[in-house]
Amino acid sequence: MKTRLILKPGQRGTKSLVEKYGDALLYVRFRYDAKLRKRLKTIELVVEKTDWTPPPPQYAADTLVTLRIEATDMPSRLLAKAAGGWWNPEKQLWFVKYGKVAGTALEKHLHIDAS
Repeated sequence: MKTRLILKPGQRGTKSLVEKYGDALLYVRFRYDAKLRKRLKTIELVVEKTDWTPPPPQYAADTLVTLRIEATDMPSRLLAKAAGGWWNPEKQLWFVKYGKVAGTALEKHLHIDAS
């Protein structure tokens, strides 16, 4: 099944749904099932709103973190170097400031030392 079109409330084709669901309507999606030869119109609704406080960040932006990157993963090694990181051959780890890693592909290489 493929989704071909995603509409936001107020766009053409959503008028009747906006009237029915109001501010609870987030999206209208049109999905197509080639096998059954059917078009499905689905909606996403907000069913509950509650206050939420995000957890504090695990590391401050200037905290030095370690990355474990395989020797054969040259693109990640180059990213670490471009982020200002340096290699420690004794520990076999890269050292980079967390602010340079957060939200990038390098974040999956974070090495948490349990000891």
